[in-house]
Amino acid sequence: MKYPFEADYEEILADPDSFVTAVVSTLASEFLVLPRGEGFIEYPQFEAGYEALKKVTAGFSKLPRPEIIDLVNSTPISFIVIRSILGFTPPEWAYVTKQRKGIAVTQGFARNLDRDVRMQPLKPLRCSTLKRGRLNAMLEVAFDLLEEGCPPPNGITIHRLQKADTAGGLESIKSLASIGAPYAMLLYERFLGRPFAGHRDSVSQLVGDPLELAIEEELTKAGISYRKTKRAEKVPGFDQTPDFIVPDEFNPHVVIEAKLTEDDGTARDKVTRIQHLGQLSLMGAPAGQQKYQVIACIAGRGFGVRREDMKKMLLATRGKVFTLKTLGRLVECSDLIKFKTKQP
Repeated sequence: MKYPFEADYEEILADPDSFVTAVVSTLASEFLVLPRGEGFIEYPQFEAGYEALKKVTAGFSKLPRPEIIDLVNSTPISFIVIRSILGFTPPEWAYVTKQRKGIAVTQGFARNLDRDVRMQPLKPLRCSTLKRGRLNAMLEVAFDLLEEGCPPPNGITIHRLQKADTAGGLESIKSLASIGAPYAMLLYERFLGRPFAGHRDSVSQLVGDPLELAIEEELTKAGISYRKTKRAEKVPGFDQTPDFIVPDEFNPHVVIEAKLTEDDGTARDKVTRIQHLGQLSLMGAPAGQQKYQVIACIAGRGFGVRREDMKKMLLATRGKVFTLKTLGRLVECSDLIKFKTKQP
């Protein structure tokens, strides 16, 4: 099987489908594995917060507000437990607080507070007067919602508190805490959401790291000078900033886009980005030539779903598409070889 980075552009134009097959055959999915990231909460830590909250509330039979507020300050992980019972994201909790209490709790404040707790879940909080006021307002709203429970369903909408543990207010929380949740209901609520959804969202910026680290390893091993750009960084000369520029943005000869996706819809968006870089490389260059070579390094099952999209990527990069399986040939089969200063 011949890979597109081994072929001339004319060969790819003559038979793109065979090269699409070659690339797709090397794609592997890593969706079963997520980066831990900073602030990952281990179950024993979460359980410690749960048990502390259960003790203060006498098995969720009451909500002694001052005592719970003291608990959140001394054992912050209990804050995460309360948020999990509500089923809210930090920005959602902030919005409801502002809506109900009229206190300006920003989404940024809620996200930062949540992150601070996850970073040090068992270390007592140290809050300024302003921060403590916002935290207390969030907790007061949580107490109100947990006591109220879910309003009667109307047959048109589904309320966010219409869950097994919060539908009936404090009584339903107490019931599940004392008898254990029915497995079928837990599975149903998991079906309505997504397993590990909150964690996946919190580490979304790390998902592509293994691929980018592998590229850096290949470049460093070959002694190639490169510029790795930062997230959302603006680089002069590029209205769309690539992930790597060789040797640098002042004299680009090779640009590399590193893209990982497990979703075919997202893959289409990322193919469009690579196509745009391909178009930029032609602007101002002699007919049929590129100002710099565009390389795509991809991973994840999303890229293997739509063959037409893969074909567009092959044409935009003139065959320079590599996967984690073929990344070992990145330097030797591209213009990067011109910048190699080290031998294996």
